[in-house]
Amino acid sequence: MDRVLPAIGILVVVAVVFTLMVLSWRARRRRQSDLGDLASPPVDFGVPEFTDDLLYVATTRADAPLDRITIAGLGFRARAVVSTARSGIVLDLAGRGPVFIPKAAIRGVGRATWTIDRVVDGDGLIFVRWMLGTTELDSYLRSTDPDRLVTALTTLAPETTP
Repeated sequence: MDRVLPAIGILVVVAVVFTLMVLSWRARRRRQSDLGDLASPPVDFGVPEFTDDLLYVATTRADAPLDRITIAGLGFRARAVVSTARSGIVLDLAGRGPVFIPKAAIRGVGRATWTIDRVVDGDGLIFVRWMLGTTELDSYLRSTDPDRLVTALTTLAPETTP
């Protein structure tokens, strides 16, 4: 009995922490519901000029780099395929539907060394700054060939700094 009560106490604390985490995530999704829906790739996207299989890291508000965006599956890291064409960028996240970032919404491209829960040496992260409605967002990507990715993305927007 001396071990049962502490074990129950620990289980209760773990359950409370887990419940608070779930409630916090749901509250974040509610707060971000005003961002609107992400665009699906257009039928006339065209032939991709560049494609890269990479790691999608995160999307945050540009003015709040610790505010992870959770809408439409953007809240979790995933393997992804990025394709570019004259009309914009398609970010096809594994296990989720593709996201289209129109060229008109892209505000900049650049390199970064960190984002939420990720630090990378030598500017290994690439970010795309883009508008979703009236909110400016940064999406972070990690490629095995970051120079080619930056070159391809820069054809759609000028380089900027985070």
